[in-house]
Formats: sequence, structure tokens, C-alpha cells
Amino acid sequence: MKTFIHHLLLCSALLSAPASHAQAFDPEQQLRIFAACAGRLSAVMEYQWMFDGDASEQTKMQRAAVIDLVEAIMPPERGREVLHWRISAKLAQSALLTRATFNADASDAVWARQQAQRFERECTGLLLS
Repeated sequence: MKTFIHHLLLCSALLSAPASHAQAFDPEQQLRIFAACAGRLSAVMEYQWMFDGDASEQTKMQRAAVIDLVEAIMPPERGREVLHWRISAKLAQSALLTRATFNADASDAVWARQQAQRFERECTGLLLS
């Protein structure tokens, strides 16, 4: 069953990714991407708790879907490593959101917001609507 889910999710991810990205996906890259996205969406969700509570519900569902992807393809012995990737991505996304929100330099704040939004879109773009 886990193998079937893995293949189904892989096909979904590949179909929704641009062709150049789809060709580059191997199991290790998939795991890294999904782990990073789980972390990024965790940061977005926590940010939304403070500033846009309603949006956090959709992000929570997207985050859960990405975590399911991680769990479907992660070998059990890689749990600590994958958790490290998730936490690192969460901290980076949180830093961008903080920089975008509380920055005295308006142009830098705009850049940070655009980067944070781009990373979020890349992650949510992996999921079927």
C-alpha cells in the first residue's frame, strides 16, 4: 500500500511540476523537497496564526498533505535527518516572513516577501487542488 501511495504521489508531483523539474526528480530529491516544504508550510501556518488566522486552516491542510508525502517515501532510518531538513527550511521561511513584516528597509522587505511567497507557491504547487 505504501508503495502504491508513493507512486501515486510521485505521479501527481511530476504532473504538476514544470518539465525541467519533473525530469530531475529522484527519490532523494523528492524527500528533500517534500521535507523542505513541510518546514516552509509550518512557518507559513505559524505566521498566519498571528496575521491571517483564516488562511492558516488551508495551510494546515496543505502542510498535512506534504507531511503525508514525506512519510510515504521516507525510509524509517532517515527520520532524524529529514526532521533536520524540515526544521532548517522552517527557520529559513520564518526568517523571510519576519524580514518581510518587520523590516525598516522597504525594498528589502518587498524582496523577502516575494521570496517567501515564491517558496510557498513552489510547495503548494506540488499538491493537487
